[in-house]
Amino acid sequence: MEDKQEIYSKRVRAGKRTYFFDIKSTRANDYFLTITESRKRFKDDGVFYEKHKIFLYKEDVLKFTQSLEESLNYLKNELLPEFDFTKENTESDEDSDLKWE
Repeated sequence: MEDKQEIYSKRVRAGKRTYFFDIKSTRANDYFLTITESRKRFKDDGVFYEKHKIFLYKEDVLKFTQSLEESLNYLKNELLPEFDFTKENTESDEDSDLKWE
């Protein structure tokens, strides 16, 4: 059996980026969330994926979600009040990143 077993996975495509939200368990049945940002990159010898990963453990969930909510509210209400966050981005992966300007 592997050290980490995947319990749940959600993929979100957003322009040139893809985000993965994965809940995994350890052998001791402890759970944690990984948030991964993946971007397709090109080199002379082919394509590769650049990935950045955050591990979120149960003892940090409350602080993390409170800070994330506070930060998103600031972004939506103070910095970009005219942007319609209720509309889904309809650009294809080939177009460009999400545009907030």
